[in-house]
Amino acid sequence: MTLDTNMAGPTDRLAKNSVGLAHIVFFVVAAAAPLTAVVGASPAAFAFGNGAGVPGAFVLAGLLYLLFSVGFTAMSRHVGGAGAFYTYITHGIGKPAGVGGALMALVTYSAVQVAIYGLFGVFMAGAIAPLGLDLPWWAWAFAALIVVLVCGQRNIAFSGAILGVCMIAEIAILLLLDIGIVMAGGGPEGFSLSSFSPSAVFAPGLGVALVFVVGSFIGFEATAIFGEEAENPEKTIPRATYVAVLLITLFYAFSTWAITQFYGPSKVQETAVAGLESFYFIATDTVLGAWASQVMNILLITSLFACVLSFHNTLNRYFFALGREGLAFKVLGKVHPMHGSPYVAGLVQSAIAAVVLVLFIIAGADPYTVVFSWMSALAVIGILAVQVLVSVAIIMFFRKTPTSHGIWTTLLAPALGLVGLLGALFLVISNLSLLSGSESLIVKSFPYLIVLIGLIGAAFAMQIKKQKPMLYASLGKVFE
Repeated sequence: MTLDTNMAGPTDRLAKNSVGLAHIVFFVVAAAAPLTAVVGASPAAFAFGNGAGVPGAFVLAGLLYLLFSVGFTAMSRHVGGAGAFYTYITHGIGKPAGVGGALMALVTYSAVQVAIYGLFGVFMAGAIAPLGLDLPWWAWAFAALIVVLVCGQRNIAFSGAILGVCMIAEIAILLLLDIGIVMAGGGPEGFSLSSFSPSAVFAPGLGVALVFVVGSFIGFEATAIFGEEAENPEKTIPRATYVAVLLITLFYAFSTWAITQFYGPSKVQETAVAGLESFYFIATDTVLGAWASQVMNILLITSLFACVLSFHNTLNRYFFALGREGLAFKVLGKVHPMHGSPYVAGLVQSAIAAVVLVLFIIAGADPYTVVFSWMSALAVIGILAVQVLVSVAIIMFFRKTPTSHGIWTTLLAPALGLVGLLGALFLVISNLSLLSGSESLIVKSFPYLIVLIGLIGAAFAMQIKKQKPMLYASLGKVFE
């Protein structure tokens, strides 16, 4: 890597006032991939977790991230820019921790992206093969990578519009199913709110359920990364964060509650165990008809595309931030002269994703059980670790920065969020084999790998301090 001591100029600023509240919410909710999370992840939570208590587990996770958001959004009024977590950790804990956190975030979001490309390839290959075009999964994965790259080169509002359409479509089909179940009077056991009772939520298996539930929230924190491009960011970013968390929580909780009613609280777990892949499609066929299942299959693909496009845009801004700061090749900090997008960063991170995919292909890795499952496991560990660092950073930032915020905002809520995130991280690591579907030593090394990446980043920052003191002094100030 090369270091650059130049501060950002007019040509390395992202396009201001490009996105409003709705666009940012679309990005965040699309990254959460509601249809994929509900249809793909929740059956495993039902089967291996706390059964009928899964809707309550989503509420718990939502409350955790609302606590996290209190300090997170308050700090967004004081620090901003495309650096997001990097900027927060730098201002709160210090520059070595900030650089370490940035590398951890890069690995995390890159892992998510590769995981989704693998899953997209699987679904596309399965959907198109009956039509006579039998291509391997990786051909569709690379096709998606190219389309995503092209979309990411455009103004951020372009991606926002695409994500908005995809998000509305996937939410609509699930809401039709949910409302259909409600209109039909539920299932064999009628209606019940037992899924939200303490006895159901805290039943054996809650820890396992949270592994899948927490993973479904990855991406909500990306609101802060669009601060530089947002309209009135001091108000837009906090509002977008709360709206996104509430939307995701309510939607997940309602959808999983509805499916619980369809099968019955006493039967939902054993039904999920009997057929993870058919869990939602049987209900859809019964309630709405075969046409709805076919539409749901198609929308699963668009949901995955929206998810990977959202993470592509997030990653672009992380690479861009590091280039503009002088922590990586300065060319990464260039913006498109017409669209105001970090187009060089997009090319670089797409190339990295392509290389990782090629390595998996050469190794003959299964796209679902290895590419998707392993990379998802790495991502969940990584994002929780970074969020823990951010929580600490928020507390430390407000301890040394005079503000008008009260103790709830600056200490109590961030501290409670920190405790919850540490608990979730412990549960994920404890159930890593289940999350990844593998007992591989490589998978078991993921927690240590994340720590190692953070330490490498911190060591790199200390090297900069020794060799390039002027550059070190400027870290974090590009975004002020």
